[in-house]
Formats: sequence, C-alpha cells, structure tokens
Amino acid sequence: SAGDVLEDDPVGRLKVYVYELPSKYNKKILQKDPRCLSHMFAAEIYMHRFLLSSPVRTLNPEEADWFYTPIYATCDLTPTGLPLPFKSPRMVRSAIQLISSSWPYWNRTEGANHFFVVPHDFGACFHYQEEKAIERGILPILQRATLVQTFGQRNHVCLNEGSITIPPYAPPQKMQARQIPLDTPRSIFVYFRGLFYDVNNDPEGGYYARGARAAVWENFKNNPLFDISTEHPTTYYEDMQRAIFCLCPLGWAPWSPRLVEAVVFGCIPVIIADDIVLPFADAIPWEEIGVFVAEEDVPKLDTILTSIPPEVILRKQRLLANPSMKRAMLFPQPALPGDAFHQILNGLARKLPHQKSIYLKPGEKILNWTAGPVGDLKPW
Repeated sequence: SAGDVLEDDPVGRLKVYVYELPSKYNKKILQKDPRCLSHMFAAEIYMHRFLLSSPVRTLNPEEADWFYTPIYATCDLTPTGLPLPFKSPRMVRSAIQLISSSWPYWNRTEGANHFFVVPHDFGACFHYQEEKAIERGILPILQRATLVQTFGQRNHVCLNEGSITIPPYAPPQKMQARQIPLDTPRSIFVYFRGLFYDVNNDPEGGYYARGARAAVWENFKNNPLFDISTEHPTTYYEDMQRAIFCLCPLGWAPWSPRLVEAVVFGCIPVIIADDIVLPFADAIPWEEIGVFVAEEDVPKLDTILTSIPPEVILRKQRLLANPSMKRAMLFPQPALPGDAFHQILNGLARKLPHQKSIYLKPGEKILNWTAGPVGDLKPW
C-alpha cells in the first residue's frame, strides 16, 4: 500500500475562494517570460489554473474555508533561467494590501485562513542563500497564513509550523514521453548528474550543499559503482530508469527536482539532506521507498548502499512501481485523482475546521505590517 491518504478525495471537504487580482500579479508576468511554465517553481502557476476549474472552488467568499491569492512570485528569471527572489516580498505585500482593502476576509483573521504558494528555495524567506534567508526570516505579514512550499527542513526559521511541503514542479508530459520498457535491466548502481561545486556563488567550496556534494565527488569520482558527472546528457531520464539508486543530495536548499524524477522513474532516492521535511510526508512512505544518508556519512556511501540486502531493494522498487506514488508527485494538466494538486487540498482539508481563536476581535492587530527589511516596504 502506498498509504491510505494518497487515495483521499478532498472534494466536499473544503471550499476555496480564489481572489481575482489584476493581471500584473500573475498572467502579465507569465506573458513576459513563458519559461516560468517549465521551471521547478511552476507549481504556483499550475495551482492557480487548477483551482479556477476545481470543484472545491466557491464563488461565495462567505462560505469559504480557505482563501487563495494567486501571485506568481517566482516568475522573475535571469537570462540563464535562475529565479530572482528580490521583488517577491514587495509583490506579496502589494497583493495583500490590495485584498485587505478590497475585501473584508483578510482583516478578520490577518490571513490565518489564507494560503499562499511560495515555491522559492527557502519558501517565504525569499532568498536562495540559506544564511541570507535565515537573516530575513519569513515575510512578517505571512506569519499567520498557511504556506504551501517546496522548502522543508525541521527546526528552521523558514518553515512555519503547519506549512504544507510539496514537490517541486517537473514536467509530467516530458517525463511520460521518455519512459523506456519496464523490463529494461537496471545496470547502473548509483546515478547522479549535477553540480558538485557552485563556483560562481561559492568559490571557497564549503558552503554549497554544506559540502555534501563535494564529498560525493571527491570520494567516488573514480568508483566504478558510481555513474556521477556534471554533464547533463540528453539520455538523463532514460539513464535514471536504468539505475538502482539515484542520489538526491541537498543543493542550496535541501530539496531538488531529482526527488520527483527518482520516484517517477522507479529509481530508489538516496536522500542526503539532514532534517529534510519531505513532500506529503503523511501520504508517501518515504522511509520505505528511499534511503536516508546523513551528510557526515557521505564518505561511506559505497559501504552503506552495497550492504542493503537485495530483498530490501526489491521491496522498495515494488513500492515505487505503484502508479499512485508517482501521481502524487506530479502536477498534470488536466489534473488526475490523487495527484499533487489533490494532495495539497488534502493537506488543507486536514487543517479544518479552523479554531475560533484565529478570528480577531474588533480593532485587534497581531501582525506588524512595517516589520522586515526596508527594501520590502517599497511599493511594487
């Protein structure tokens, strides 16, 4: 069994009101840069599209359990396709100012019955370097809201209690088109493609991935069991389907799209990211399908993986072959029962009913609108 929660149907258990915002917060941003549709942060776009036609949507805000503000905060990419988070806080503040002055619902709870999709590296801390993200903290006016985010790490200032951790976006149609026959032998023992050092942003080499990726390279670059490289071949998806283990080490943040790709392609994810909070952890039995290796144990990776009994490997592969496991990690268009959209709705449904304490008394204020760095307070 992949876990009973995967089969839950959220329809009928919650109602979501979608705010209608000016297109400068969403559609116009996307028109300017269509690359955002295939970026690993694209969940914010597809969640908006999904909710507009979802049966959980209500047009009557008075009966809504949850309110959703569609902002494409990560759709600001450099020429090389890297996201720039610097405008995001101003954009989010601007949208909240708009909804709080145009509708009464935000002010009743200061956002405690609102959710926001914030799929940045460090969620609503809005920075891709952990040190700066921790220094910033979660955008103060989002402190009461529920955050739907790819970032998840226990005991971290960028993870609110009650956040819903989701997988990054990986293109479902593209992956489907690259499936190879199921009986193809898995002839690669360990597979990884990606950076080991981020020379541009971390010239010293010890900060990126907390040194874990560098340790993989230094220890196993000449090991015949390890098929690892910085090259990104055109056969990347096919190669993952020929591998038994796929390394999923942290990068700047603990997560990466490799986690999704490994599950979809039936390659046992080797998760190297201490204290990671995994997507839909109450629905997907990560301990049963993955292998967890502490960052400090990376030099022993070969011993750890070769000592796993064949029957344990086969059991993990059988669980990974379950179609519902793969579906829960994807954002397909159109949506499918049990997919990542439905897992998000299940997460929201499990937080209902709201406690009465979320409603503010007349004149009561909890959030400080002027808290945070001065740059965040500029108009957007």
